[in-house]
Amino acid sequence: MSTGTHLAADTSMGAVTLNVADLDAMTAYYRDGIGLAVLDQAGSRVTLGRAGRAVVVLIHTPGLQHASPTDAGLFHTAIVFETEAALAAAIQSVARRHPGSFTGSSDHLVNKAFYFDDPEGNGVELYWDRDRTQWSWTHGQIKMGAVFLDPNVYLREHLDERGGERDLAGQPIGNARVGHVHLSVGDVATARDFYATALGFDVTLTLGDQALFVSAGGYHHHMAMNVWKSRGAGRRRPTLGLGRLDIGLPSADDVGELVERMQHHRVPIRNDGRTVSFEDPWANAVHVDVVPRSSDDA
Repeated sequence: MSTGTHLAADTSMGAVTLNVADLDAMTAYYRDGIGLAVLDQAGSRVTLGRAGRAVVVLIHTPGLQHASPTDAGLFHTAIVFETEAALAAAIQSVARRHPGSFTGSSDHLVNKAFYFDDPEGNGVELYWDRDRTQWSWTHGQIKMGAVFLDPNVYLREHLDERGGERDLAGQPIGNARVGHVHLSVGDVATARDFYATALGFDVTLTLGDQALFVSAGGYHHHMAMNVWKSRGAGRRRPTLGLGRLDIGLPSADDVGELVERMQHHRVPIRNDGRTVSFEDPWANAVHVDVVPRSSDDA
């Protein structure tokens, strides 16, 4: 349960929905490249994930245009893998099939992360978390860095002898889920008022007026917001890219407490008794549902 002013410790991130122009190409990237399975496909909508858990939902919306790089919206969807072998397999797979999509890598002290852009320019982070006992906190702020991480060395160290991306049953190895979502926003102070004060995340790291990291339950971050390209951005218009981000709370009581907070802070919401939907100050759509904690959640 939450304390009334904070999200429950067992809060988790759900699927990220993307509006896409080329459904086939985007499906191929997340399925054949990153190694997600198609969980459901109906008409203009494809849901991909692992072990029955949705990670990315693609909606074919060819009438929309690409957003400007300076607009608010998605910075990246971050997919966390349960082992370094599973992460290495995914990195090798996407690099082999989409060699031009790799944009960088870094050891952030709490995790090891590799960055890509999908075929329509949406940022993707693939990462593995160190055990929480190895994280460092100072005055309530998580210690994160950006140490160079050589992807070729990483692959040599963590791929098995077969160098395989799939297990003996032909399935991508290891589970994967959305670990965090990073947004581009217009200003950090407004992001803090919304995501920490109103929504109820705890602030875990601030980088001046450049970026904000927030989480529930002591995770390094479930969400982040930065102004590196988007400072001063206003509300979004409908575009390709981010359609919606999902957040899971462990009980209906937790959703009820969230509704009370949002109403107290005069945030317009849509509430059907189980799910709650609203927009942040930049018109990024957020959907909150009851999702009981699973054994592989951080």
